[in-house]
Amino acid sequence: MMELKEFFIPFSGLKLGKHTFEYKIDNTFFESFEYQEFNDAAIGLITILDKMNNMMELELEAEGTVNVDCDLTGEPFDLPIASQLNLVIKFGEEYNNENDEILIIPHGEYRINIAQYVYEMLALAVPPKRVHPGVMDGSLKSEILDKLEELQPKEIKEESDKTDPRWDDLKKLLTDK
Repeated sequence: MMELKEFFIPFSGLKLGKHTFEYKIDNTFFESFEYQEFNDAAIGLITILDKMNNMMELELEAEGTVNVDCDLTGEPFDLPIASQLNLVIKFGEEYNNENDEILIIPHGEYRINIAQYVYEMLALAVPPKRVHPGVMDGSLKSEILDKLEELQPKEIKEESDKTDPRWDDLKKLLTDK
């Protein structure tokens, strides 16, 4: 992973209170993490850092679209995503990020890199199954969809009134009580 310098927040020079940072995230951000799932990305990220005397709260909120391939047809489409993450930053003896909601950084630290948190938040915002909206409403015309419909197993229609006589005899036992 490349060191993404624009995602460092130097909190030591900030006054107490809330501070807002805005980022535009494109596909180069995901490529720096060697994440190749997206064809393209256009995401806006708003970060609010609330600095207090002995701790900080970080609120990340992202909204935008990622261009992905449909799992059924392979057709690319823009998938809207939205996600948010709240993180509490405390000071301690050593760096500890084992908890998903609490980050402990050393006392002498003067900045924090939020790139990993942004990456994880956005990668998890995309659903595991990506289906083109045209497949759902029937408006997408594709060779693959036509082939899938052609190869779909045909229903075998049997007479629903005809039953196995052995089952009929067993049902009689239940009603003869």
